[in-house]
Amino acid sequence: MHVQFAELPVFDQERAKAFYTGKLGCRVVADAPMGDDGWRWIELGLPGATTSLHFIRRGDETPSPEPVMVLVDDDVAGTVAALRAEGVEIVTEPQEAPYRPGLTVAEFRDSEGNRMVVSSSA
Repeated sequence: MHVQFAELPVFDQERAKAFYTGKLGCRVVADAPMGDDGWRWIELGLPGATTSLHFIRRGDETPSPEPVMVLVDDDVAGTVAALRAEGVEIVTEPQEAPYRPGLTVAEFRDSEGNRMVVSSSA
């Protein structure tokens, strides 16, 4: 059993698609019309993962106050450095997780204002 996709709230699908493909190396799994209002079914595959990201509609551009997703990468500092070099907003620098000693975490914001965590593996 596995999770097919995780829903990610976005306001601007094109902007989000460009962010995730350009800055995180995601591949487009699906991009098809979905209704008469221009909204599309977009699924993006994360590098090395079975689970895809699926964009759901967010009503406005208000940033998320809490993290909405955790991405696992054993080189948290390297990932943060690469994101910073791409102009991505870093919310917190790599540090030991207060809730789990030995785990390194950092946070950034995506193009839609979602707070995202990058974590080393357990």
